[in-house]
Amino acid sequence: MSLSLDDVKRVAHLARIRVTEGEAEQTRDRLNGVFELIAAMQAVDTRDVAPMAHARDVFQRLRADVVTETDRRAAFQAVAPQTEGGLYLVPKVIE
Repeated sequence: MSLSLDDVKRVAHLARIRVTEGEAEQTRDRLNGVFELIAAMQAVDTRDVAPMAHARDVFQRLRADVVTETDRRAAFQAVAPQTEGGLYLVPKVIE
């Protein structure tokens, strides 16, 4: 797929972007370069290539799922302006 100068100008008009003639030509060349790269990547035979989640075989080190902090809710709520039933009360901001 290749874009013409008119295509770039029409898209710029639809997006409400003012472009000069030089900017339109430069944008057309850049976009056509992107389309050429996409075409080259699509031409590669990938039938025998397994999908990868990452370019390298990496594994995330996981820590044990244990509680490391003590329950300090009562201390935090003691300094709050308003609480009720263990919840923080805040002023209504949307009517």
